[in-house]
Amino acid sequence: MSSPAYYTEEGYKKLVDELNRLKTVERPHISQQIADARDKGDLSENAEYHAAKEEQGLLEARIAKLEEVVANARIIDDTQVDTSRVYIHTRVMVRHVENKSEREFMIVAESEADVRLGKISVTSPIGKGLLGKARGEVAEVTTPAGTTRFEIIEISR
Repeated sequence: MSSPAYYTEEGYKKLVDELNRLKTVERPHISQQIADARDKGDLSENAEYHAAKEEQGLLEARIAKLEEVVANARIIDDTQVDTSRVYIHTRVMVRHVENKSEREFMIVAESEADVRLGKISVTSPIGKGLLGKARGEVAEVTTPAGTTRFEIIEISR
């Protein structure tokens, strides 16, 4: 059993929507492909049949994984998030100590991460480095590019 993962209402809805799409659209589509390939004759030499069966196996594995994620998902009420320190589902404004550039991040679950939108995973190097820090503290973040220091300017919901 997996440990719980924390999601926003929006992130949880995306997971459930994807699971429903896989079950109601993709699963019947692959079943139809298998039936069509089966109708073409000898299954031992039928590449379409074997490809469809392999695709079905991958789909079923994906469905099982998503069902496990959804079962262990916990929805965070944004109004209850403590903003005295950086936690999951907080927005944090940081200043790069060396070059003084500022950037805002939202700390989210791994599946909700989108760097283009400033949403970084709680398990990413920056996310891990910022977790638990309070306003005014400096977080030292080790990334593949080296060590970077960020000063926490502001924490909000």
